[in-house]
Amino acid sequence: MLLSFSTIGQSVSDSQDRVTVDPPSSSHTQPVKVFPSDSAHGWLEKMAYAHSHLNYSISFVLLKPGVDSQPYLWRHGVTSEGVQMEQLNLLNGPGREVVRIENKVSYFEPNVPPYSLQSSVINGPFPSEFFQQPDEIKDSYDFVMVGRSRVSGRAAQQIRIVSKDKSRFGMNVWLDQETGLMLKMNLVDLNGQLLEQIQVTACHVTEQPDDFFEKIEPAMLPEVLKLRPQSDTKAIWDIDYMPIGMVEVKRDIHRLPITGQSVEYVMLSDGLVDVSIYMRDSQNDGINQDILLRHESDTLLTLNKGTLNVTVVGKLPPETANRIASSIHLAN
Repeated sequence: MLLSFSTIGQSVSDSQDRVTVDPPSSSHTQPVKVFPSDSAHGWLEKMAYAHSHLNYSISFVLLKPGVDSQPYLWRHGVTSEGVQMEQLNLLNGPGREVVRIENKVSYFEPNVPPYSLQSSVINGPFPSEFFQQPDEIKDSYDFVMVGRSRVSGRAAQQIRIVSKDKSRFGMNVWLDQETGLMLKMNLVDLNGQLLEQIQVTACHVTEQPDDFFEKIEPAMLPEVLKLRPQSDTKAIWDIDYMPIGMVEVKRDIHRLPITGQSVEYVMLSDGLVDVSIYMRDSQNDGINQDILLRHESDTLLTLNKGTLNVTVVGKLPPETANRIASSIHLAN
């Protein structure tokens, strides 16, 4: 089986009531997966299955207002033993390549020695965890079926993803009707204005993994970095407000390399958006200026509260960043 499409590809009939995805194995010993096509949840299940079970090569472009487009090549493959392999390659400039073999992710970047991390997802321009487990965000977002349209020459189902408490940006995704793979993704602000877009320009779904993966020698990939285990140091600061469904996934205390100051770092996540928070005691350091910056789709807010300096960074509205920062206080 070879399914190929591009911006001049042929569309698929809109008359299907249920949509199916064949397993990647040519033996077809696995049952065909069938997903309901009349619910947003069913379509997102289909998306998750397709992104983790199919063999594909996808070309897409990351677009942000006022910024040069960034073209990527994204490959995914599954061996006959069920081992997942993945590659993400930034095609412009000096480039950046990421390779994943199961739970080992190796990064190759300019001016940085190659390294590997233990992870089941690639850190790229798209929310990898959402593609794998969309159910993880159902407490934070509502899923709304919008309708069908034509994207990259293919019939596509549009799904709108809306923050339940209006504290985060929204997202629109267009899924290929036949395979469930993503064709387009828009990140929009609370007024519906486009912040960034991922547009697929070509995709090939094949029976077997791309030949690229045969050239990879797992033993030659960089060793996994041995990260220092997190200590159980008592938290210095408490966070009273988090958006619905967002939880604390990491907390650490370390020293800034330039100033040597101790900083408490916290990462919050809802499975779709990650928010980084840096907290430090600013007493007698002479820095007391509040700062709010918007860089493309990211918000950076620094708030001074007496002797506490808080910086919040993430893809979220400034009002939400301010509410998080304002809720932080010295732990009892």
